[in-house]
Parts: sequence; C-alpha cells; structure tokens
Amino acid sequence: MRRLALLLLCLLAAVPSLAQDLQLNLKSFTETPAVTGYERPLAEKIRAQIPAKLGKAQYDNLGNLYLTIGSGAPHRLIVAPMDEPGYVVSAITDDGFLRVQRLPQTAAHPLFDHLHEAQAVQIHTRGGKYVTGIVAGLSTHLQGGRQNAPVVNHPDNMYIDIGATSAAEVRKAGVDVLDPIAIERELLYMGGEKSTAAAIGDRFGAAALIELLNVLDASKVRGTLSVAFVAQQWATSRGLDRLLQHIKADEMTYVGRLRPTRAGGAARGRGAGGSESATAAAQQASMPEPGAGVLLGISGDAPGPLAEELERLAAQHSIPLQRTSTGALPRVSYTRGPEPPQRFAWLSIPTAWPSTPAELVDRNDLEGLARLLGTFVLGAPPGLAEVPPYGQASDALPHTGAPSLRIILTKLVESYGVSGAEGPTREAIKGLLPPWAKPETDAAGNLILKVATKKPGSKAPSILLVAHSDEIGYVVESIADDGRLVVRSRGGGTLNFFMGHAMLVHTSTLTRRGVLELPEGWDQPGFEWPRGQQAQATPLRIDVGARTPAQVAELGIKIGDTATVPKRYRPLLGTRANGRSFDDRVGSAALIAAAWALGPNLADRDITFAWVTEEEVGLRGALAMAAAGHHPDYVFAVDTFVSSDSPLESKRFANTPIGQGFVIRAVDNSNITPREEVEKLIRLARANKVAVQYGITGGGNDGAAFLRHGAVDIPISWPLRYSHSPGEVIDLRDAEALARIVELISRHW
Repeated sequence: MRRLALLLLCLLAAVPSLAQDLQLNLKSFTETPAVTGYERPLAEKIRAQIPAKLGKAQYDNLGNLYLTIGSGAPHRLIVAPMDEPGYVVSAITDDGFLRVQRLPQTAAHPLFDHLHEAQAVQIHTRGGKYVTGIVAGLSTHLQGGRQNAPVVNHPDNMYIDIGATSAAEVRKAGVDVLDPIAIERELLYMGGEKSTAAAIGDRFGAAALIELLNVLDASKVRGTLSVAFVAQQWATSRGLDRLLQHIKADEMTYVGRLRPTRAGGAARGRGAGGSESATAAAQQASMPEPGAGVLLGISGDAPGPLAEELERLAAQHSIPLQRTSTGALPRVSYTRGPEPPQRFAWLSIPTAWPSTPAELVDRNDLEGLARLLGTFVLGAPPGLAEVPPYGQASDALPHTGAPSLRIILTKLVESYGVSGAEGPTREAIKGLLPPWAKPETDAAGNLILKVATKKPGSKAPSILLVAHSDEIGYVVESIADDGRLVVRSRGGGTLNFFMGHAMLVHTSTLTRRGVLELPEGWDQPGFEWPRGQQAQATPLRIDVGARTPAQVAELGIKIGDTATVPKRYRPLLGTRANGRSFDDRVGSAALIAAAWALGPNLADRDITFAWVTEEEVGLRGALAMAAAGHHPDYVFAVDTFVSSDSPLESKRFANTPIGQGFVIRAVDNSNITPREEVEKLIRLARANKVAVQYGITGGGNDGAAFLRHGAVDIPISWPLRYSHSPGEVIDLRDAEALARIVELISRHW
C-alpha cells in the first residue's frame, strides 16, 4: 500500500498543472466563429494548441480534426464538436445588402433568427479576413402607426449591412455568396464563476479536450487513444458519422452539450440545446443549472458500463457529477449513422439560455469536466491552477491638438451614460473639449459651455446648440431572492434587441457582467415578443451570476445602478460605422468638433453649447435649462434623424439616405420648424458646400423644451439606420457635415 501511494504521488508530481489555459482556450475557441461546415479557422486554433510531442493532428474530407496516440487494445475515442449554428451569404442585393440562409437550415430554437436582429455579425471571406456587418433592425421611432411591418424572425426578412452601397462594393471588400456569417461575440466573465458568450455551449468540450492533451504523457497511454474534434455536428452528426467510419474504437466518450428529450416542458433559461431537429422547446424541466457539476447524459433506461465507470471515478475523486436525461445523438438521414461503439458515454456541463447570445456556463463545472477526463485517461486527477482575474482594458484615447471626429466618436460611444447616470459621458465630453473651454455643470447634470458672448447693445441673436449626453438602458429596481436583478427600462427600446444578450451593470466603482434573461415561454413554438402595454408589464431580470442578495452585495451592485449592452465603435466599409448610442453621441461629437474649429475668439456672438441629460426619458435636462432661465432666440437641437434608409422600413417618410449629408429635422413629433427657417439653413449649407438633406421623422427633440419661452426650434441631425438598437449605423461624412454646419451656424446665423 505504501508503494502504491508513493507511485501515485510520483505520478501526480509528474503531471503538469491543468489549468489557467483552460479558461483562456475556452475564450479563444468561443470567440472564433465556426458555422456548420465552415469550421477550419477554429480547427486551426485547436490544432495549434495540441502539444507537438504528441504528434501531428490530421484532417479528413469533412474537416474533422483528430489525433491518435499509442497502439493496441483497448482503443479509446474521445470526441468534442466544433461547429455552431449560423448563416451563409445566399445573395447580394443591388444596393449592397447581404441576404442569408441558415446553416443548419433548421433553426436551433424558435427565437434563433430573432435574436440576431440589429446585432453585429462577422462574415468570413475566402481571403481569410473577417468583415463586420450589422443585421438590419426596425427603427423604434418609425413603428408608431405603421401597418404590416416585417418581423425579423426568419431569413426571408434578414438583411446584413456591411456599409456597402452596391453589390460591386460588397465583392470588392471580398464578400461573396457562400461566405459564413456568425454573430459577433466576446466571452464575458460574470460573478459566481459564470462565463457568457454566444456558442460557449459548443466550445467547452474542445477546451476540455485540449487541457487533457496538455497534461498527457504519451508513454503512459494504455492501448490506443484517439482524440477528435468533429465538424458538422449540428448537421445531424455528419462529421461524427464520417469519423466513425475511419476510427473503429472499442469505446467512445462524447464531450458536448446534451440534447433535449422529447418529454417535459421548458424551464426558464435551462437546458443544453442540441441539433438541427432538436429545439429548446423540448427541454426537460429538470435540466440542472450551471454550477451543478459535470453531467452524465443518459439516453434510455440505464447507463452503460462506460458511463458507470466514469460515475465511479467521479465519486472516488470528489468530482461533482449527476445523471441527466438526454436525447440520442442526432442521426444522418441518408446513412442512419453515426453508430457509436457499444461502450459509450456522454459527458457535458449545464448551460443556461442554450444557443442564444446569452448562453452561459460555470467555470467550476468546466474544471470538473477537465479533471474527470484527466482522471479517466491518466488514472489520477491532474491539478488545477488558479486562474488570474481578468482586468478591463483602458479606453483612454490620448490626443494632442484637435482630435479627429472618429476619435471623438470612439471615445464617446465607448463611454456609458444611461439617462440619469450620465457622469462618465459628461467626463468624456469634458476631456475631449479644447483647453480654452471651461464648461459648467448645472443642478440637472447638464454640461454648459459659453462659446461666445456678444457686446453690449449688439443685435446678434442668442443661439443655443444642444445635444443630449444620455442613452437608453436599464436601472436596477430591486434584487430578487434568487440573486437576479429586477430592472426597468430607461428610454424606449425594442425588447428583442436586448433580451437574451449580454449586459453590463455599472456600479459606482466598477462594471459587472451578466445577461438580460429571456421572457417565460421564449422557447415555445408560437412565442411572440411582448409589445405595448404587455411589454411595460414584462419583468426584466439580469443574471450576474449571484444566487442570493448577499452575493449581489458582494459584487458591489445596489438598487439604482444602471445597465447597458456592451458596445464599441466598429468601422464598417468605407466611411460607415456601427455603435450603440450614436443617438446622441454623434450630436455630442459634432458640438465638440465645432468647439475646436471655432476657437476661443469668436467675436460679437451669443453662442452656447449644451450637453443635456435625460432626453430619452422626457427632455428633462433641457426642461431644467429652460426653467432656469435659458431662453434663446434660436435653439438648434443636434440629434438623430431616424432614417428609413433600410430594406425593412417604409420609404413613405424619413427617407434620407446615409452618406448624403446632414439633415434638417423639419418635422417630428415635438416640433414643426417654420419653412422660411428651413430654407435659410439650406441656403447657408449650400453656399458653403455642405451636403444637406431635410425631411420628416419620428420622436421628439430637446429644442421643444424652449418653444414655450419664445425660441425658434430648428433641429439639425444626421441620418441613422436601426435607431435605439445595438446595430445603429452612420456614415462619418454625415457627422462631418453636421459638425461643419454647427460651426457655420455659430459664426453666421
């Protein structure tokens, strides 16, 4: 017994730490799109992580990647899938939009297409580069009173915007029919050891197998071991069917998401997704939540001998594991394969919100899975090292002299300021203003800059140019007993643009990650998103990984904190770009750029710039300014022109194409600008060769707060696609025209 104990200690000492690379590989693999049939970029990343000492991994004709170590009996096979559901380019329109078809061609669940609306995606070209695109979404402000608006719940109504204006531009960018498309993702680390990202449930198996290979000593392998990463698993196991024709193993362990069983209803957010024919609507209500440990999938009445062996190993080494019912592996219709060996076992970990952008797993479950695989192959559990915490990258953008409009926009878009909590954006604006500018902050949080003061007796009109510094989002209203945050909306937004996606919760000192949970019944056939009064009454809950109010407090989250979707400035083709909160970061940026252009010596003018708060919840900052005595002769509200320049929108009104200049927002829900003032502004723009458009749109503007005090409201804008969504798209040329007209108004109006 002493010799046996000594041998075990020597074996453990010789095994390198199984470890921090586990989480890094999960992140790397998850963030690499691998649409069914287009897995090679991910396979190459996986291949690069296989230790060279184990030999060279091989590909077969379907793109399966496999490595065989040792010889003789028994022949063990361990398999993990690589692919995820997504799309391919199926056509290119004359005006430069992409049409799509799903891969696999049946949706993973009823909301799969819907959860892509107004989201960023990546198109992988034949040349090997990734091109960013935005799935077109309906603009919130244009839907009131509209009849028969399209519903983006099927590829028939899906268009992808890469910033092109023609099919020729699309192809010049390298994008063509058959290029794969997957939702853009970043793996986010939540509280309670949770991680969330799209396709994370399709990647944990690959990360666990790479960790196994990293600790493997080929000389200690008993018999033959084959480790494989299979393609086209979502296409009814085609890759696995092919692999099993080549590798005739004595036993097989499949490491991947469980499939739903046919019995039972769906639990909120729980389950493990599955295959082309298995939707989340069939999830079994008893599916464990993330954090429950390793899952041993049981298809049928009882586990087989291999499953029982894994169960015993887990118990011996205190690795949490529980049996969970699962459907059988999907079978290829034309071969009725794959046909696993009689000794077969299925290992998995729980996932929540399967096959959605908010899918999440628990780090402890993944480590338990890796430990069990190591124990199974090595005969002893490999050690697990501590994973260092992940910090946040700085978003500082130092500049000397006047920053470019692109730099200003990047800084502002990547600041967060939900209505009523605009502090970070206000500080970003102050930091981007020229050194001579000395703005003041009033009691409502408005940032006010006196740009020029007229001489006594001057007849120069008093002019206020106002943009808003807030954005739509959510505020924490209460904390539920199960640790979820109950939130309410701040500003109007379409629920399906945000529910089922990652969220950031902004506390007074730091940012926490979570997911905005989907409504009850989301995975049932016939589900419809709540609208109108129903939407107002729909509970909104954010999971940050906590399971009690005390754990929420440990994360530093409290009632009144705000939440938004993660966002960043994304260049598209040419001069186009995407960024959540272009409404109204573009208006704010135009005022900053104009301040640099005007300088401190603008003579005999009465010009004030203001960046006001809480526009999205009722013009509150502007109303506070007006109540405090700011009564200009003219107010130019610098805000979005919600454009119908989208294949989803009616062109009956708001039809101002992006890329053709700033827009005079002559009519909206809050103001009708006198026609003579519209004509005067058109003349000023054309005399100075500034591209100008004009029209009617929805929504209100901050200038309306000053109408009752005698001001003339002349809103100026830029055209925006897909308003109040994560998919907002602009053309920088319009923003530059807007900044230029702000300068001209300040000098000459």
